[in-house]
Amino acid sequence: MPTAREIMTPNTECVSADEPVLVAAEKMARLDVGSLPICGTDDRLKGMLTDRDIVVKVLAAGKDPKTCRAGELAQGEAVTIGADHDAREILRTMASHKVRRLPVIDGHKLVGIVALAEVAKAVPDATTGDLLESLTSD
Repeated sequence: MPTAREIMTPNTECVSADEPVLVAAEKMARLDVGSLPICGTDDRLKGMLTDRDIVVKVLAAGKDPKTCRAGELAQGEAVTIGADHDAREILRTMASHKVRRLPVIDGHKLVGIVALAEVAKAVPDATTGDLLESLTSD
């Protein structure tokens, strides 16, 4: 069974917790992604920022994306996966937390992101189908 390290997208860009949400949105557009890890000045993961967070928690709430900081949107501890965890553990973690992307951590360092699509390519169809069902059911 492949590990997170083997199937992740490495060299993931972060948005600094101190950066304005507007900078994060521009970075998402440039990278063509829907989420970015939020990293602190200590290079530790502080959370994840999604395009939905920007729309709902900033724009719809009437906040200014030029002054609202990415770190303000970090909610508690981010759900992560260890770099050496296998695809089964990735799927269990995604299903239990109802997420489609997981930051991959080696020690305390962010080393990549693993997405559902990457896991789907690496594991049998039935396993991925079960995950998709758990992610989309209420």
